[in-house]
Amino acid sequence: MVRVSISEAARLFGVNTQTVRRAIQAQEVTYVIVAGRYKINFESLVKWSQHHTTVRNKLAQKGIGQFVDKWKIKNPLFSPNPKSVPKILPPDTSTTNTATDTSTKPLA
Repeated sequence: MVRVSISEAARLFGVNTQTVRRAIQAQEVTYVIVAGRYKINFESLVKWSQHHTTVRNKLAQKGIGQFVDKWKIKNPLFSPNPKSVPKILPPDTSTTNTATDTSTKPLA
């Protein structure tokens, strides 16, 4: 389980520390207190940020979301070869399963 401090959460999501403290006070995020400091569950922070439009927008503009374009692999030498990545085909639903046949047959 990943836990972050209030200041780390504010930097990651591009919001003020007071915004994170209000979420704690409103019990919108889960947390524990370690040595007198709040440690917030990262998963609950992500869920909280996705429920609040303002926080979600700030995440994309000022938070960690601003770096996503920089993380994309631009050099084809390091990007995965499409031939080496296995394709996942959807399951074939046109075949019938005879093992689940529940019809009764008389015993000989």
